[in-house]
Amino acid sequence: MALLVVAAWLFPRHFLCVDSGPVTADVIVVLGGGSHERPERAAELYKERVAPRIIVSGLGDYEINRRILVLAGVPASAIELETKSRTTQENARFTIKLLREQKLQKVILVTSWYHSRRALACFRYYSPAMKFYSRPSYFASARADWSHNRIGSRIRLEYAKLLGYWIRYGVCPF
Repeated sequence: MALLVVAAWLFPRHFLCVDSGPVTADVIVVLGGGSHERPERAAELYKERVAPRIIVSGLGDYEINRRILVLAGVPASAIELETKSRTTQENARFTIKLLREQKLQKVILVTSWYHSRRALACFRYYSPAMKFYSRPSYFASARADWSHNRIGSRIRLEYAKLLGYWIRYGVCPF
């Protein structure tokens, strides 16, 4: 176990990042947060025709994310908004409700690479019957000295949140 912890700390991208690779789905869900790289990545995937629709999830920045998608060429009619969630856990719960109402089963999650493990674990935890895939953004990449930059603080916080979600909600990150 100690070896796993050390490896995760030394190689955060290998531990935190989950990329399911090329896959098609019913919908793309882009989570709020990050540095606007998330909607940019979702627009790329939409243009690659991996899904015909996008749901933008998150209270804080849903409008800017919608605007970025439209400016990137995604038709406004292909975008749906989930505007109540403030956390990853709420992103999952509230968005899954929309997915169930619309009988959607295959979902691509778009978030920052360092957030992808927890986001995917959350969605799978709250709806194990649906198929969730992760296609994270890579635009805000970590440098070798990640402990001294802005992304480093996000990575350290993500480790704490992984543990917190496991303890508080039972969302296992493995």
